[in-house]
Amino acid sequence: MTTQKLFKRRVRERMSKTGESYAAARSHLIRTRDRLASAPIRLESATQLASDEKVTQATGQGWEAWLSLLDTWGARRRKRGETVDFLMAEHRVPSWYAQAIATGYERTRGLRLKHQQSDGFTIYVSRTVGVPLDDLFDAFISDRSRGEWLVGGSMSLRNAQPGKVARFDWADGHTRVSVTFDSKGPMKATAFVVHERLPDPDAADAAKAAWRDRLANLKAFLEATDV
Repeated sequence: MTTQKLFKRRVRERMSKTGESYAAARSHLIRTRDRLASAPIRLESATQLASDEKVTQATGQGWEAWLSLLDTWGARRRKRGETVDFLMAEHRVPSWYAQAIATGYERTRGLRLKHQQSDGFTIYVSRTVGVPLDDLFDAFISDRSRGEWLVGGSMSLRNAQPGKVARFDWADGHTRVSVTFDSKGPMKATAFVVHERLPDPDAADAAKAAWRDRLANLKAFLEATDV
């Protein structure tokens, strides 16, 4: 679904909630979008995706180095997918971090609004849990286990690679969730959640907050369970 279609759907959703006319709802959302677009761009807009420490640990160098490298490479003139492919192929950056670095670059250089992608808005959340990788993976793909910690929505499995990645359709039928997994040792693993195709910045902020709560529930559930 294109960004324009997502925006129109968001207008209709606001109309149903507020009773406003299409013009009034559209005007409100445009003002919000313009306000965000005019906000100053800082490095903080990148570190909101992942801290400098985490980026350095995962990739070997921090945000400033990656931003400078992408400037030299010419990322301003490239599509986001090209930047992700460049980071993964030429610098062996893990998939989740390649996406985060590409997004952070676009934010800091004023190329996109916060969370914005070509097909809507995308958020990134991760959590490390004190269980083996297989248990963390099963907590996502098992309908029964997912029901123990996933609140405020539901998702259905599309496809998965055991221990590596799982992709889902979110309950609203318009957005998608992908989760990549990384083992940190025999009894520790990390889940990296990406929720994409969200309609606007407000929806993205709400989704990010919700996923932080869900992953906190997941951690509490798994670490309290005698697997």
